[in-house]
Amino acid sequence: MRNRTLIIAEAGINHNGNMGLAKELIHVAKEAGADIVKFQTGKTSYVMSKFAQKADYQKENTGSEGSQLDMCLELTLPYSAFDELNEECKRTGITFLSTPFTVDSVEYLSSFNMPFWKIPSGEITHLPYLIAIGRTKKPVVLSTGMCYPEEIEAAINVLRENGTEDITLLHCNTEYPTPFEDVNLNAMKTMRERFGLEVGYSDHTRGIEVPIAAVAMGAVIIEKHITLSRRMPGPDHRASLEPDELKAMVSSIRNIEKALGDGVKRPSPSETGNIVIARKSIVALRDIKKGEVLTEENIMAKRPANGISPMRWFEVIGTKAIRDFSEDEPIEL
Repeated sequence: MRNRTLIIAEAGINHNGNMGLAKELIHVAKEAGADIVKFQTGKTSYVMSKFAQKADYQKENTGSEGSQLDMCLELTLPYSAFDELNEECKRTGITFLSTPFTVDSVEYLSSFNMPFWKIPSGEITHLPYLIAIGRTKKPVVLSTGMCYPEEIEAAINVLRENGTEDITLLHCNTEYPTPFEDVNLNAMKTMRERFGLEVGYSDHTRGIEVPIAAVAMGAVIIEKHITLSRRMPGPDHRASLEPDELKAMVSSIRNIEKALGDGVKRPSPSETGNIVIARKSIVALRDIKKGEVLTEENIMAKRPANGISPMRWFEVIGTKAIRDFSEDEPIEL
């Protein structure tokens, strides 16, 4: 059986800048069975300038007035909050993770015992940032939304040149929500073959079907945004899962993992008892007298498989009955 899929519940900025909501999202992730709950860290004024405009989906979800900076200033938490959230994760029994969005946030989060760095799609062309991440030599999970293969390769090379070897790629589309026709799950296979790395999937579609399908296609990590309610104000809530949906996704993924199995084709323990019931054996089509020649006129293959296999049909045809056989009785040689 394959290794267990790592499920990341992306709280992101869906706490809307409220510590109480952030802690609730930690508990939602834990109760649903996610492995990791992930936040976002970075001084907003270092992430974007005052001239950065909102993306179309952000305008749709939060209104067209104001800049991206204005919007995000209301949604971010101070660095000190992440120490508290990390402790809350420890108390809750779920792994804490936060994506750094700036070089200084890489330095800040370096003191946290996070299992790996999660690099967001928007930072894949941020050279000083990639260098800072690479120099930590910690494993990296790299989102690849909006990317051409050459851009992914360039980022991998920077990370490796600066000391990071353990890299997992996440296929991703950065539209919130992502149209199903733009998901392109087959790109996971393309990336796996081109880069020789493990590949997962960061999902922004509505619902849970696509991440479940990604697991069936070999995704080793699934990342999905979570929210307490899609009706809450903010740019990412509408493309997020509510608590019951997150539970359903996690449960479905665990079932898919079981269903994938080890790839060896053989009868499973649950179906071996059906072999005799569902298959056939060679039986008398009518009463047959001892010494009578067995032909297609007096024998037939019928259930159950408690006699000679029909695969031996031509071995039986033309022989003589060794005794009397009644109708439907298994033939013996």
